[in-house]
Amino acid sequence: MKLLFDANLSPKLVGRLAELFPESAHVFDTGLARFTPDRAIWEHARAHGFTIVTADADFLDLADSHGAPPKVIHLENCNYRTAKVEELLRRHAIRIAELEQSSRAVLVIRSTA
Repeated sequence: MKLLFDANLSPKLVGRLAELFPESAHVFDTGLARFTPDRAIWEHARAHGFTIVTADADFLDLADSHGAPPKVIHLENCNYRTAKVEELLRRHAIRIAELEQSSRAVLVIRSTA
């Protein structure tokens, strides 16, 4: 599964999670700037086979109105340090992999701490 990390998450996550999610990218690596509209990020992810990882609830609205692809992983109430985001994604790696085969468009991940 290829993840596309939104601007609200650290670009460092691409390297830190490369063994679990190869071919992942950060929006900054794709030529999309910090203030690129969510719809443009959505279209890029759809065209290139990415699943969007974000803390931005606006992507939930796009998933609701347009369906998948792309799929969305929403980190709910995410004001975590990069290490915490990495740990959450590692802990939920099986659920993330299952999302790819699922008919669901969204996976919400909540921190227990």
